[in-house]
Formats: sequence, structure tokens, C-alpha cells
Amino acid sequence: MEGINKNRLFLASCLALITTAMTFAIRARLETVFGPEGIGLTLEQIGYAFAPAFFGFTIAMIIGGPLVDLLGIKKITWMAFITHAVGIVLTLMADSMTSLFIATLFVGIGNGFVEAALNPLVASMYPDQKTKMLNRFHVWFPGGIVIGALLGWLIMDVLGLSWQIMVCTLFIPLVIYGVLFFGQNMPVTERVQLGISNKQMFASVLKPLFLFMVFCMFLTAASELGTTQRIESLLKESVIAPLLVLAFINGIMALGRLFAGQVVHKLKPAGMLLYSAIFTFIGLWLLTITSGGMTFVAAAVFAIGVTFFWPTMLGFVAEYLPETGALGLSIMGGAGMFSVSIVLPIMGRLMDDANAGEALRTMSILPAILIVAFLGLNVYMKNRSKASTV
Repeated sequence: MEGINKNRLFLASCLALITTAMTFAIRARLETVFGPEGIGLTLEQIGYAFAPAFFGFTIAMIIGGPLVDLLGIKKITWMAFITHAVGIVLTLMADSMTSLFIATLFVGIGNGFVEAALNPLVASMYPDQKTKMLNRFHVWFPGGIVIGALLGWLIMDVLGLSWQIMVCTLFIPLVIYGVLFFGQNMPVTERVQLGISNKQMFASVLKPLFLFMVFCMFLTAASELGTTQRIESLLKESVIAPLLVLAFINGIMALGRLFAGQVVHKLKPAGMLLYSAIFTFIGLWLLTITSGGMTFVAAAVFAIGVTFFWPTMLGFVAEYLPETGALGLSIMGGAGMFSVSIVLPIMGRLMDDANAGEALRTMSILPAILIVAFLGLNVYMKNRSKASTV
């Protein structure tokens, strides 16, 4: 790691993730701007317009994963910067479902390139602390959502300013992370360091354990991001300011990820995932039966559940399937975001045709499946550990 400023690169990575996360919170606030009470799109149309944030992310992850090894982390990072900038400008110009769709697509691609480049960067810089440092890096996804949610609430709900001013705040972390990355040397990916061939890498992503984790990623990401992305519509009848609930959830998530090292030490990744699924299931059910102040109690249970989902899924793959390389991490992230792009319109249809409670009850099926899946994973990992010590 000679000639590589790890502290500066990690800080820049966190700011890039803050930019990504702020787009999620600000997009959640834009739901009312473009929805039935604003421009006039239905909740289902909003779901389709927001979907590119997730399948655009998936496209960037799947393309960016192999390219990280081929072109290097630095080039993919600058591709993230450029597409982020274009997406923000196009969002400011959006005035219809089509223009919002295109703007959201560019933002989603930028977000995907951030994850495609910077998850391998963190794993490469901290090879002996992967799950811990990936959790610490991903502190700034919920952290950035808190920042974006509070800014959206302050700018639009308190000060009564335009939504365009809210969107312009995205330029602040964008410019800072661009400056911090500028001129810096970056390490090669861990797969390149280990000398694992492309053939080995592609073969490794077909292993049953990896495919199982991809399946679980579909469900963990949809449980977390499908719910939080549509928080405005889901909770508008339960609380006065749903964005404050979003900030509350993500504040808990940020604190949890900050202290993930101790949790990893006690539970191991598979144990963390099982407890996360249990709390997520309980939290979603509580959100269907609470209102007012009690909504925050339900939201806290849900937050405890989803806190470790995303980074621990990535950490598990980086730790136990390192031969999958940047491609493996990209497939995981891409699968997660693609699942959310599918879930958003479905949730919109449920809310249009029924109500928010029905949408939340339907979403709770996903962590219920995960409880069973992660019980099996814990048994498998324990047997694998015993076999390796014999």
C-alpha cells in the first residue's frame, strides 16, 4: 500500500456514499412533489419513475464489477462522479414521468459505480478487517439518508423553499469527493493481488453458496430499501412528518454500523443476518398497527433489523468467497438494487388499490423467508467450521 493515502481515500469513499444516500432521501421527498398532490403522477407511475435508481444501479454494478479489475478502481470512480453530476442536473430539469425516469436512471448508474468501485477499494485497503470496515464504510449510507432527510424536511417543510434547492444540496458532497479523489493513487483489487484468474472468478460466482447469498440479497435489499424509499406514502397516515421517521431509522442504522466490529466478533456474519431478519419481520408488522409516537418504536425495531443487512451480506462474500472478487461484490449489490426496482411499482399498486398497511404486510413476507434461509446458513457455517478443524 506504499504511496496510497488510505485515510484520504476512505474519507472520499464515505463522501461518495453520502452523495448516493442523499439521493435516496431526496427522492423519497420528491414523491409528494411529482405524486397525485403535485404534478399528478399516480403512486404506481412514481414507482416506475423511481425504478431506474435501482436497475440503473444494477446495470452499473454488473458492468462496473468486471471493469474494476480491467480498468482499475480510479476510472470507475470518475465514471461515478460524471454520471452523478449528469443525473443531478437532469433531476433539476425534470417535469414529467419520462424526464424523471431518465434523470433517476443517471443517478442510479452513478450510485452503482460508487459501489462497484469503492466496495473493492475498502476490501483491498483493509484485507484483515473486511466485514468491520465495510460496515464502517456503509455507516454513511444511513448517515447520508439522515442528512438528506433532514435537509429535505428543513428546506421544504420548515422553510418552504423549492424542491430544486433541496436537490442542489447534492452538489456539496459530490464536489468534495471529487476533490479528495483527484490525483490519488489507488490499490489494485484484492482478486488481482491474490493472482486469481478470470476463469476462476467466473467459476466461483456459480458456486451454490454464492448463488444462495444472491437469492438472499434480493430479499434483504427489498426489505430495507423498498420500505424506506416509499416511506412518505407508507406512513403519511400514521405520522405528520414521515421524513423524520426515515431520519430516525437511518440514525439508528448509522450508529449500529459504527459499532459493527463488536457485533461481528460475537455473532459472526451468519448470526448477524439471522437476528437482522427476525427484527426486520417484527418491525414491519409493528408498522402496520402503530401510529403517532408509537410509529417511532416500530421504526426502531425495523431499523435494528435492517442495520447490518447490506454491509454484512457484502462482508460475508468478501470474507468467505474472496475468489469472486469485485465481480462477486457487484453481483450482490446489483441483485439487491434490481429487486428494489421490482418491488417499488408493486408497492405502489398495493397502495393505490388497497392501503399502506397491506403493502407493509406483504413486505413482511420477505424477512419471514429470510429467517428460514439464515437459520439454514448458520447450520451450514457451523458444520463447515467443524469440518475445517477436523
